[in-house]
Amino acid sequence: MKFELPPLPWAVDALEPIISAKTIEFHYGKHHQTYVNNLNNLLPGSAFEDASLEDIILEADGGIFNNGAQVWNHTFYWNCLSPNGGGEPTGSLLDAIVRDFGSFEEFKKQFTTAAATLFGSGWAWLCTDDNGKLSIVQESNAGNPMRRDLEPLLTCDVWEHAYYLDKQNRRPDYIADFWKLVDWEAVSERY
Repeated sequence: MKFELPPLPWAVDALEPIISAKTIEFHYGKHHQTYVNNLNNLLPGSAFEDASLEDIILEADGGIFNNGAQVWNHTFYWNCLSPNGGGEPTGSLLDAIVRDFGSFEEFKKQFTTAAATLFGSGWAWLCTDDNGKLSIVQESNAGNPMRRDLEPLLTCDVWEHAYYLDKQNRRPDYIADFWKLVDWEAVSERY
């Protein structure tokens, strides 16, 4: 199976001024595309030649896992963001956040801390288990919580390529701005 770079859910400049078009051009157009290209180069002749990205995440290791998971993770990340994002969730997702974290503000604080304190490169995730209980998970590098039998709901990419052109080394500033773009409607649909 040959994978393709999926289209962004919004225009390259749609997240400005929070995330610049230049950052999106590099992050999506260069980094995400490179993961797709690398994965396609690694698959021929492998046991994963006809596998889905989800199967690659759950079963592969090494370069096939790293590139496959990064293709999936980045696609998921883009679909967590919206130029009309921000605010707070509503409905059953908000109820679950309050139940499992005490309040939306406490959830936001814990998620921000997870994203800010992840050493090196990786991802902070909001996930749900089979019983609907929410948790925040840190994953290094290409890690994905599906390998822990968790369903991803929201992610924040904390690889430096996600923010370096706009924020340089100021990851906390990037995370603070991330909250202004979260597409809570999309996150709620996943829950």
